[in-house]
Amino acid sequence: MTTTGIALVTGGTSGIGKAVALGLAQAGWAVTICGRRAELVEEIARGGQVEGLVCDVTKPDEVATLFSKIGEKHGRLDLVFNNAGRFAPAKPFGDLDVETWREMIDTNLNGAFYVAREAFRLMREQSPQGGRIINNGSISAYVPRPQAASYTTSKHAITGLTKAISLDGRAYNIACGQIDIGNAATDMTSQMNAGSLQANGQMMPEPTFDVNHVVEAVRYMAGLPLSANVQFMTVMATNMPYIGRG
Repeated sequence: MTTTGIALVTGGTSGIGKAVALGLAQAGWAVTICGRRAELVEEIARGGQVEGLVCDVTKPDEVATLFSKIGEKHGRLDLVFNNAGRFAPAKPFGDLDVETWREMIDTNLNGAFYVAREAFRLMREQSPQGGRIINNGSISAYVPRPQAASYTTSKHAITGLTKAISLDGRAYNIACGQIDIGNAATDMTSQMNAGSLQANGQMMPEPTFDVNHVVEAVRYMAGLPLSANVQFMTVMATNMPYIGRG
Protein backbone atom coordinates (compact mmCIF):
# COMPACT_ATOMS: atom_id res chain seq x y z
CA MET A 1 0.00 0.00 0.00
CA THR A 2 1.27 3.44 -0.92
CA THR A 3 1.82 5.64 2.13
CA THR A 4 -0.50 8.63 2.16
CA GLY A 5 1.64 10.45 4.70
CA ILE A 6 2.95 10.38 8.26
CA ALA A 7 0.28 10.76 10.95
CA LEU A 8 0.15 11.01 14.74
CA VAL A 9 -2.94 10.26 16.83
CA THR A 10 -2.78 11.24 20.49
CA GLY A 11 -4.92 9.34 22.96
CA GLY A 12 -4.83 6.50 20.46
CA THR A 13 -5.23 3.52 22.80
CA SER A 14 -9.02 3.55 23.12
CA GLY A 15 -12.30 4.98 21.91
CA ILE A 16 -12.30 7.54 19.11
CA GLY A 17 -8.52 7.80 19.02
CA LYS A 18 -7.99 4.08 18.51
CA ALA A 19 -10.72 3.88 15.87
CA VAL A 20 -9.32 6.85 13.94
CA ALA A 21 -5.75 5.57 14.16
CA LEU A 22 -6.69 2.20 12.70
CA GLY A 23 -8.89 3.85 10.09
CA LEU A 24 -6.08 6.13 8.94
CA ALA A 25 -3.72 3.16 8.75
CA GLN A 26 -6.22 1.29 6.58
CA ALA A 27 -6.35 4.35 4.29
CA GLY A 28 -2.59 4.19 3.76
CA TRP A 29 -1.25 6.55 6.42
CA ALA A 30 1.85 5.58 8.40
CA VAL A 31 0.37 6.08 11.88
CA THR A 32 1.98 6.56 15.26
CA ILE A 33 -0.24 6.54 18.33
CA CYS A 34 0.64 7.75 21.79
CA GLY A 35 -0.88 7.20 25.20
CA ARG A 36 0.04 7.37 28.87
CA ARG A 37 -0.20 3.66 29.64
CA ALA A 38 2.61 1.60 28.16
CA GLU A 39 0.70 -1.68 28.27
CA LEU A 40 -2.16 -0.27 26.16
CA VAL A 41 0.21 1.37 23.69
CA GLU A 42 2.07 -1.92 23.26
CA GLU A 43 -1.19 -3.85 22.87
CA ILE A 44 -2.37 -1.67 19.97
CA ALA A 45 1.05 -1.61 18.33
CA ARG A 46 1.28 -5.41 18.43
CA GLY A 47 -1.46 -5.52 15.81
CA GLY A 48 1.11 -4.27 13.31
CA GLN A 49 -1.03 -1.52 11.79
CA VAL A 50 0.37 1.37 13.84
CA GLU A 51 3.49 2.29 15.77
CA GLY A 52 3.18 3.13 19.47
CA LEU A 53 5.00 5.58 21.73
CA VAL A 54 4.34 6.32 25.39
CA CYS A 55 3.65 9.98 26.13
CA ASP A 56 1.71 11.94 28.73
CA VAL A 57 0.50 15.01 26.83
CA THR A 58 0.28 17.04 30.06
CA LYS A 59 4.09 16.96 30.25
CA PRO A 60 5.68 19.26 27.66
CA ASP A 61 9.07 17.55 27.88
CA GLU A 62 7.50 14.19 26.99
CA VAL A 63 5.61 15.78 24.11
CA ALA A 64 8.83 17.32 22.78
CA THR A 65 10.53 13.91 22.98
CA LEU A 66 7.60 12.30 21.15
CA PHE A 67 7.95 14.68 18.21
CA SER A 68 11.72 14.35 18.20
CA LYS A 69 11.36 10.58 17.80
CA ILE A 70 8.84 10.98 14.98
CA GLY A 71 11.07 13.49 13.23
CA GLU A 72 14.15 11.28 13.58
CA LYS A 73 12.38 8.19 12.22
CA HIS A 74 10.23 9.64 9.47
CA GLY A 75 11.82 12.98 8.69
CA ARG A 76 8.48 14.76 8.65
CA LEU A 77 4.90 14.77 9.92
CA ASP A 78 1.88 15.41 7.70
CA LEU A 79 -1.09 14.98 10.02
CA VAL A 80 -1.92 15.20 13.71
CA PHE A 81 -5.24 14.15 15.19
CA ASN A 82 -5.01 16.05 18.48
CA ASN A 83 -7.38 13.80 20.35
CA ALA A 84 -6.15 13.09 23.89
CA GLY A 85 -8.64 14.26 26.51
CA ARG A 86 -10.73 13.29 29.48
CA PHE A 87 -14.09 13.81 31.18
CA ALA A 88 -14.79 14.83 34.77
CA PRO A 89 -17.63 13.63 37.03
CA ALA A 90 -20.68 15.88 37.06
CA LYS A 91 -20.44 18.47 39.82
CA PRO A 92 -22.49 21.64 40.46
CA PHE A 93 -20.40 24.69 39.65
CA GLY A 94 -20.22 25.93 43.24
CA ASP A 95 -18.91 22.53 44.36
CA LEU A 96 -16.32 22.09 41.63
CA ASP A 97 -12.95 21.53 43.29
CA VAL A 98 -9.82 23.27 42.08
CA GLU A 99 -7.90 20.03 41.53
CA THR A 100 -10.52 18.69 39.11
CA TRP A 101 -10.53 22.01 37.27
CA ARG A 102 -6.74 21.96 36.93
CA GLU A 103 -6.67 18.32 35.77
CA MET A 104 -9.25 18.98 33.04
CA ILE A 105 -7.56 22.12 31.77
CA ASP A 106 -4.13 20.48 31.94
CA THR A 107 -5.20 17.52 29.79
CA ASN A 108 -7.82 18.92 27.44
CA LEU A 109 -6.32 22.35 26.82
CA ASN A 110 -2.68 22.45 27.88
CA GLY A 111 -2.02 18.99 26.44
CA ALA A 112 -3.63 19.96 23.14
CA PHE A 113 -1.49 23.10 23.06
CA TYR A 114 1.75 21.23 23.75
CA VAL A 115 0.99 18.75 20.95
CA ALA A 116 -0.11 21.39 18.46
CA ARG A 117 2.91 23.58 19.19
CA GLU A 118 5.39 20.78 18.54
CA ALA A 119 3.49 19.74 15.41
CA PHE A 120 3.51 23.33 14.17
CA ARG A 121 7.26 23.61 14.73
CA LEU A 122 8.01 20.37 12.87
CA MET A 123 5.65 21.20 9.98
CA ARG A 124 7.13 24.70 9.70
CA GLU A 125 10.71 23.41 9.47
CA GLN A 126 10.28 20.34 7.27
CA SER A 127 10.56 20.24 3.49
CA PRO A 128 8.14 20.30 1.77
CA GLN A 129 6.78 22.68 4.37
CA GLY A 130 3.32 22.30 5.90
CA GLY A 131 0.86 19.79 7.29
CA ARG A 132 -2.53 19.46 8.93
CA ILE A 133 -3.63 19.55 12.57
CA ILE A 134 -7.13 18.31 13.44
CA ASN A 135 -8.24 19.16 16.96
CA ASN A 136 -10.88 17.03 18.64
CA GLY A 137 -13.37 19.49 20.11
CA SER A 138 -16.83 18.45 21.29
CA ILE A 139 -20.46 19.43 21.18
CA SER A 140 -19.48 21.04 24.50
CA ALA A 141 -17.30 23.45 22.54
CA TYR A 142 -20.60 25.19 21.75
CA VAL A 143 -23.23 24.18 24.30
CA PRO A 144 -22.54 23.01 27.88
CA ARG A 145 -23.86 19.97 29.62
CA PRO A 146 -25.13 20.65 33.13
CA GLN A 147 -22.58 20.37 35.93
CA ALA A 148 -19.66 20.17 33.49
CA ALA A 149 -17.97 23.56 33.80
CA SER A 150 -14.38 22.34 33.60
CA TYR A 151 -14.95 20.14 30.54
CA THR A 152 -17.06 22.80 28.81
CA THR A 153 -14.46 25.51 29.40
CA SER A 154 -11.62 23.34 28.13
CA LYS A 155 -13.51 22.52 24.93
CA HIS A 156 -14.60 26.11 24.29
CA ALA A 157 -10.91 26.98 24.52
CA ILE A 158 -10.03 24.36 21.90
CA THR A 159 -12.11 26.36 19.42
CA GLY A 160 -9.96 29.43 20.09
CA LEU A 161 -6.81 27.33 19.77
CA THR A 162 -7.99 25.98 16.42
CA LYS A 163 -8.67 29.46 15.06
CA ALA A 164 -5.32 30.79 16.27
CA ILE A 165 -3.39 27.91 14.68
CA SER A 166 -5.32 28.37 11.44
CA LEU A 167 -4.37 32.03 11.29
CA ASP A 168 -0.72 31.65 12.25
CA GLY A 169 -0.35 28.56 10.06
CA ARG A 170 -1.18 30.34 6.80
CA ALA A 171 2.38 31.50 6.30
CA TYR A 172 3.73 27.95 6.57
CA ASN A 173 1.12 25.92 4.64
CA ILE A 174 -0.23 24.50 7.93
CA ALA A 175 -3.96 23.84 7.91
CA CYS A 176 -5.90 23.42 11.15
CA GLY A 177 -9.47 22.22 11.59
CA GLN A 178 -11.69 20.92 14.35
CA ILE A 179 -14.12 18.03 14.57
CA ASP A 180 -16.87 18.30 17.19
CA ILE A 181 -18.40 14.96 18.09
CA GLY A 182 -21.67 14.29 19.84
CA ASN A 183 -22.26 10.86 21.38
CA ALA A 184 -20.12 8.54 19.27
CA ALA A 185 -20.59 5.04 20.65
CA THR A 186 -17.46 4.16 22.63
CA ASP A 187 -16.74 2.79 26.11
CA MET A 188 -16.75 6.39 27.37
CA THR A 189 -20.33 7.00 26.19
CA SER A 190 -21.79 3.60 27.06
CA GLN A 191 -23.45 4.98 30.19
CA MET A 192 -25.57 7.33 28.09
CA ASN A 193 -27.91 4.46 27.29
CA ALA A 194 -28.75 4.27 30.97
CA GLY A 195 -29.20 8.02 31.36
CA SER A 196 -27.40 11.36 31.26
CA LEU A 197 -28.13 14.44 33.34
CA GLN A 198 -30.24 16.97 31.43
CA ALA A 199 -30.65 20.71 31.93
CA ASN A 200 -34.01 20.19 33.65
CA GLY A 201 -32.39 17.96 36.26
CA GLN A 202 -33.75 14.70 34.87
CA MET A 203 -31.72 11.66 33.92
CA MET A 204 -32.56 10.58 30.39
CA PRO A 205 -30.99 8.10 27.97
CA GLU A 206 -29.32 9.65 24.93
CA PRO A 207 -28.83 8.17 21.46
CA THR A 208 -25.36 7.37 20.17
CA PHE A 209 -23.98 6.64 16.70
CA ASP A 210 -21.36 4.35 15.21
CA VAL A 211 -17.83 5.62 15.81
CA ASN A 212 -16.92 4.59 12.26
CA HIS A 213 -18.72 7.71 11.03
CA VAL A 214 -16.16 9.75 12.97
CA VAL A 215 -13.39 7.76 11.32
CA GLU A 216 -14.87 8.53 7.89
CA ALA A 217 -15.11 12.23 8.76
CA VAL A 218 -11.52 12.48 9.96
CA ARG A 219 -10.29 10.58 6.91
CA TYR A 220 -12.12 13.06 4.69
CA MET A 221 -10.61 16.04 6.52
CA ALA A 222 -7.16 14.44 6.44
CA GLY A 223 -7.37 13.55 2.76
CA LEU A 224 -7.88 17.10 1.49
CA PRO A 225 -4.99 18.93 -0.18
CA LEU A 226 -3.49 21.63 2.02
CA SER A 227 -5.09 24.20 -0.25
CA ALA A 228 -8.48 23.17 1.23
CA ASN A 229 -9.59 22.86 4.84
CA VAL A 230 -12.59 21.81 6.88
CA GLN A 231 -12.46 24.49 9.55
CA PHE A 232 -15.19 23.01 11.75
CA MET A 233 -17.23 19.84 11.37
CA THR A 234 -19.94 18.57 13.74
CA VAL A 235 -20.78 14.85 13.67
CA MET A 236 -23.52 13.84 16.10
CA ALA A 237 -26.35 11.49 16.89
CA THR A 238 -29.31 12.99 15.06
CA ASN A 239 -31.68 12.97 18.02
CA MET A 240 -29.30 13.84 20.84
CA PRO A 241 -30.15 16.92 22.95
CA TYR A 242 -27.94 19.50 21.23
CA ILE A 243 -30.13 21.63 18.98
CA GLY A 244 -32.48 23.19 21.50
CA ARG A 245 -30.52 21.92 24.48
CA GLY A 246 -31.40 23.55 27.75
